Amino acid sequence: MTTKVPPRPKPGAPKARRPTRPSEGRPTGGSDSVRRRAAPARRARQLEIWATSAVAVLAAVVGLYIATNGGAKKGTSSYPYAVGQPGPGQKAPNFTLASTTGGSWSLSAQKGKTVLLFFQEGVDCEPCWTQIKDMESDWRSFRALGINEMVSITTDPLYALKQKVADEGITTPLLADPNVSVSNAYGMTSYAMAGMANQDGHSFVVVGPNGLIKWRADYGGAPDYTMYVPDSDLVAQMKAGGTGGTAL
Repeated sequence: MTTKVPPRPKPGAPKARRPTRPSEGRPTGGSDSVRRRAAPARRARQLEIWATSAVAVLAAVVGLYIATNGGAKKGTSSYPYAVGQPGPGQKAPNFTLASTTGGSWSLSAQKGKTVLLFFQEGVDCEPCWTQIKDMESDWRSFRALGINEMVSITTDPLYALKQKVADEGITTPLLADPNVSVSNAYGMTSYAMAGMANQDGHSFVVVGPNGLIKWRADYGGAPDYTMYVPDSDLVAQMKAGGTGGTAL
């Protein structure tokens, strides 16, 4: 049997090329390297779009909250307040309570004066007593608003309040409301600390000479449970009036 041997190419003749595969013949790393270089820019653009969308959604949510809850909380962003009932323009419920200064104190006896009622949590609320002492020290600012007198009301018994004002050196009359009748008449227990039944929160009610409520701010209650407001903020909010009532 004869074996055929392929003819040898002649000297100088070009060599035959084998067929090129589809994956061959590309510049190594060409389009892949381009894609790799473009990836960071593409990711940055995607993050930018995501961040812009997130800000827009957040702004929409905040706007919706303000639109639907604008009447619930007023005041500065640092010290927002609610406005409970009875509110500005309504008659202040009359009451008579025992006072730490001796005898009793009646709202009806204050006709012709502008009176500030400060409802607070009581003996165990140290910031509340700091509030009173700071207001006593800065009373000129409140008198400049036309306020003639301030009393503070808590649901503590009178003997406990007498001891507390003696310990703190407070001269403001403290009125005892252990039956919670006055606090309920003014809707104050709605602004107490969580789980504190039959206690007040941190509320201010300004009653005008005609017995009508001129301004009200309830700082206690959810979500902030504020138990102290700097005098400067309190005076500024009274001057502003707003939904709290008539500007003082």
